[in-house]
Amino acid sequence: TGIAPMLTLYDYLPSQNGWKVRQLLRHLDLPYRTVPVSIFEGEGRQPGYLRINPTGTVPAIALEDGRTLAESNAILAYLAEGTPYLPGDAYGRAKVLQWLNFEQERVESVIGSLRYWTLTGQLAKRGPALVELKREAGLRALSMLDAELGTRPFVAGESYGIADIALFAYASRADEAGFDLAPYSHFQAWIERVRAQPGHLAETFPYSVDPHAPR
Repeated sequence: TGIAPMLTLYDYLPSQNGWKVRQLLRHLDLPYRTVPVSIFEGEGRQPGYLRINPTGTVPAIALEDGRTLAESNAILAYLAEGTPYLPGDAYGRAKVLQWLNFEQERVESVIGSLRYWTLTGQLAKRGPALVELKREAGLRALSMLDAELGTRPFVAGESYGIADIALFAYASRADEAGFDLAPYSHFQAWIERVRAQPGHLAETFPYSVDPHAPR
């Protein structure tokens, strides 16, 4: 008997974008195999991987039939189709997409970048003006999230779903980027609600697990 085909996750353990997909796969109890991509050794720029993900980043998935999909939030939306983690109605789904876009534009690219620079020793190499712009944008994003989460329990509505997974990945770790979360009580309460979800994936990996990561 042959081995049944399985979803493949191309991953890099310290990546919080990778964490998003790992978290949803755990919630869905979906079996998968992992192919690690050694980003700092340049594996992401190899032609074989660029055919899977043109940007050379992680995560990406390969489906059982060989089709591939990249970008963490696109993967979340695909895997959550037909599950409780993505609403079935058009408005509910669009609301989730609104927050997935917010996450990419105002959290991952801002708080995520500052966190990455901080944890890998690259912050001092960045221009002070750029760092300050990112800090101001990060504070605005945290203020927006705090205000919104004062009106409902989860990011896109009354129930937990992929918008929460996506935003939790980097926003919940904003302290590692130098942000003080004390002023944001609604946001902090949401972090605890997400952590309390059945199957919450508390395990994360520091860059120090990769001997090829900066510093």
